[in-house]
Amino acid sequence: MIMGLMAQSCFEYNPNQIILDDDEKNLTEKYVAEIQAKPAPDTIKMAFMGDTQRFYDEAELFVKDANKRDDITFIMHGGDISDFGLVKEFRWVHDIMSESKVPYLTAVGNHDLLANGKKVYREMYGDYNYTFTYGNYLFVILDTNSREYEFNGNIPDLNWLSARLEENTANRNVIVISHVPPYNSDFDDELEAEYASILANDPNVVLSLHAHEHSYLDEEVYGDGVRYFVTTTVNKEGYALLSLWDDGLSIERVKFDD
Repeated sequence: MIMGLMAQSCFEYNPNQIILDDDEKNLTEKYVAEIQAKPAPDTIKMAFMGDTQRFYDEAELFVKDANKRDDITFIMHGGDISDFGLVKEFRWVHDIMSESKVPYLTAVGNHDLLANGKKVYREMYGDYNYTFTYGNYLFVILDTNSREYEFNGNIPDLNWLSARLEENTANRNVIVISHVPPYNSDFDDELEAEYASILANDPNVVLSLHAHEHSYLDEEVYGDGVRYFVTTTVNKEGYALLSLWDDGLSIERVKFDD
């Protein structure tokens, strides 16, 4: 009986061990540096995809499709890298994504915070909330997975969001990126109106990008001038290609199947 319990305990523990190689750590800092090391083109092309979870074959197809193009500047993974928050899932997806010809960045998803995922994500990628600039754009990435924090009123961190927008003294165009869109039931409904208001009251905010819903959405959700775009899951063999220039942007839905 004791041996059986020990075996069971080991089985439950091992999947959650965080054992990463050095080249699998601090990927956000590494890839942001790679992006910024090259002069921004007149039109930045960002591939926005998400929800790889257990869809490894489809994730490979996405990378193959992206690699066929010569115009993508970088890739943004909109979250749910993993399904159960296990280190092996993060590593499997990173192995696939690292085959891309261009750097990829991530937003943390709700599934990424399960089990030991909070620690895995921090060690592999870095902070849940971060920003970077490229060309005339400020990208603001934050954790909006309120349900995983039992709707404690602190996620998303709207004080942090407001502070980052106030620091944009160069008046760069702002794209806010997170996994859960504000109108979704997994977003703290006590914070929804304030989130929308923060974005609407900043004239530099041009877009709020999300994943999570496994389907596309593209509309001005609150009628306040802010465009909300949700990308589909790679399991549906699709992603969005954003073209960003100084005075505007466009979004193309891309289908891949072989």
